[in-house]
Amino acid sequence: MIYTTTETIPGRDIIEIVGVVTGNVVQSKHIGRDIMAGLKSIVGGEIHGYTEMLSDARDVAINRLVASAAQKGADAIAGIRFTTSAIMDGSSEIMAFGTAVKLGPSR
Repeated sequence: MIYTTTETIPGRDIIEIVGVVTGNVVQSKHIGRDIMAGLKSIVGGEIHGYTEMLSDARDVAINRLVASAAQKGADAIAGIRFTTSAIMDGSSEIMAFGTAVKLGPSR
């Protein structure tokens, strides 16, 4: 499956729009990470535990996005975007969304 943040697929024509697809995950904080985050907030710097958690969550959201498009019979996903929002204290949602499309033959 081809997936991209661009609106077009180089070398291919979009012949059909299948529809909007999404993939999301809600991730909660880990107490160990919270302790380290508290310490980091005092001295400053990147909170590697949270960076890793959000990176992993983004990968899950992308995998779910691709699975949704494949289930609908799409060849690709164009125009992928990401949003992040706090759901409640201690948890965040990452959502990936885009347009599932069918492609013509390579040009």
